[in-house]
Amino acid sequence: MKYEIIKKENSEVTIKATVASEEFEKAVLAAYNKNKGKFNIPGFRKGKAPKTIIEKQYGEGVFYEDAVNSLLPTHYEKALEELKIEPVARPDIDIEEIAPKQDLVFTAVVTVAPEFTLEGYKGIEVEKINAEVSDQMIDEEIEKTRNMNARLVSVTDRAILDGDTVLIDYSGFVGEEQFEGGTATNQELVIGSNRFIPGFEEQLIGANIGDHVHVNVTFPEVYHSDALAGKDAVFHVTVNDIKFKELPTLDDEFAKDVSEFDTLEAYKASIKSELEVSVADSSKAAQRDKVIDKVTELITVEIPEKMIDAEVDGMMKEFDQQLKSQGLSLDQYVQFTGGSFESLQEQMKPDALARVKTSLVIEKVMAQENIEVSDEDVENELKTIAEMQKRDIEEIRKLFVRDNFEYLKSNLKSRKTVDFLVENAKLV
Repeated sequence: MKYEIIKKENSEVTIKATVASEEFEKAVLAAYNKNKGKFNIPGFRKGKAPKTIIEKQYGEGVFYEDAVNSLLPTHYEKALEELKIEPVARPDIDIEEIAPKQDLVFTAVVTVAPEFTLEGYKGIEVEKINAEVSDQMIDEEIEKTRNMNARLVSVTDRAILDGDTVLIDYSGFVGEEQFEGGTATNQELVIGSNRFIPGFEEQLIGANIGDHVHVNVTFPEVYHSDALAGKDAVFHVTVNDIKFKELPTLDDEFAKDVSEFDTLEAYKASIKSELEVSVADSSKAAQRDKVIDKVTELITVEIPEKMIDAEVDGMMKEFDQQLKSQGLSLDQYVQFTGGSFESLQEQMKPDALARVKTSLVIEKVMAQENIEVSDEDVENELKTIAEMQKRDIEEIRKLFVRDNFEYLKSNLKSRKTVDFLVENAKLV
């Protein structure tokens, strides 16, 4: 076997691998033994035809594809290891020479991370994020709790207002034909929630209980039902009930009902304390992101398109898993949104580029600053994970020992690198 680099250009390395003829012939023979049962040759029982007979009838290269497929992964990995190449995307492989009793020669164009220098990241100026808890933030939290504890009260002496909850019967028509799925009885709807198609809710404002309203709408051009997309429709609506949200009075009794505190002031103080913790955590995370974003601006080298595409593929898989946890598939999401896989991938490209740059920055600073992880760091992290998950530390240890803690060490090194950048940033 012989592996060599024959070309380097920007972020692409072309390697050439030569596989000895003897190894190639063994792979061809293995492919024959694996597949000979698939051939029907006159005069021979199925699976008993000699290799030369099959090759004569189907061509001498009939077993080459399987042979090559068995050899390529091994020799590609060996070439990367010997030539010390770290790919960042799938390679483009071409078979250069293939013939009986001859060496197998293939080339692989490998995308690697771009080479660049990174300077000026120590003392870089970054806008400081405000972590203060304002009175408005406290009031907003209290209003959320008030809304959660509100009750709906029926009204009979006025018409529908924005924000009211109504009970309605409706049936939808396109022309003279009533369409499927456009009918409901005692449907609850919050006016202004935008749950229904645009224009529907607004046309109910001003109607009274018992009124019959004709609501004219146009379905969006992109709609989950192709039969209705872009069509004009009319809904015959009957108003059965009108309710408004009655919020509890903001006093000591309210505090007693929704918390363990006896006074409103004590309740507000507890909310402030909780907000201070959450705001501090979120501000710290946001500050780290701002520092990373600022440092990535120091990268001037062009990022290979294949690196971005590989990151997009990873993001698509992540998104697919998120959708599955919600009972949806990626196909259904694309159908509901009226988009396409290609448009979704294009939308992800800016974030994918940012992710790639972040990864490059962290790797570069990690190498330049010789950031390492100690056994003590690993042990402390195991303890932290065990405490967070309320599990025994030995149980947690078993989860990571399988890969000799490499996954854990990699995450810790990245975190320590970001810590280093934040500590050395100048917050203004």
